[in-house]
Amino acid sequence: MIRVVLFEDNKSFRQSLSLYLAGSDEVFMCASFGDAEGCVGKIKRYKPDVVLMDIQMPGISGIEALQEIKATLPDTKVLMQTVFDDDHRVFAAICAGANGYVLKNPDPEVMLQAIVDVHGGGAWMTPSIAAKVLRMFQSQFVKTQPTYVSLTDREREILGCMVKGMSYKMIADACSLSFHTVHWHVKHIYEKLHVNSAPEAVAKAIEGRMV
Repeated sequence: MIRVVLFEDNKSFRQSLSLYLAGSDEVFMCASFGDAEGCVGKIKRYKPDVVLMDIQMPGISGIEALQEIKATLPDTKVLMQTVFDDDHRVFAAICAGANGYVLKNPDPEVMLQAIVDVHGGGAWMTPSIAAKVLRMFQSQFVKTQPTYVSLTDREREILGCMVKGMSYKMIADACSLSFHTVHWHVKHIYEKLHVNSAPEAVAKAIEGRMV
């Protein structure tokens, strides 16, 4: 199971997310905290695989905490979570070494999927954030030409849903498929695009104009 520590100042959100994650077969909730004071010591104590860090908190901010963590425990995977998606916060978090950046979502399945991807070595970004990052890089470098990848019609349909920010469950409902079948198709999409996570697939789909 993936060991998780949560830093979140919103008590209601912290409790509801902790309860959801604690009920998952994939996550073990080690602890949750309302601020990031002493975060390095807490991480050393609980030894999480993934840290969920709110970006805006009282005392030291999530980005300051991220900088402290990466300076002391550089291998710790930190997933930033926030209601903000402005350029300043996004790139401050990325430059500080965040392993992912996810917008708070009323569907906790999105957070769970982000944790699993980051733990597996991916660099999770909510699709809207991935698109923002891609646009910023495209403004700095020469735009690429459309890329041809041999996707089936169903794979292209599912990839289009991923670009819209839909979770596996939402895709299953929209495409009249089982969750398992969606997961099977996504696995093949990853293989064909040579990526390891949904945000990377979304970024590549937008960059290559595949959908």
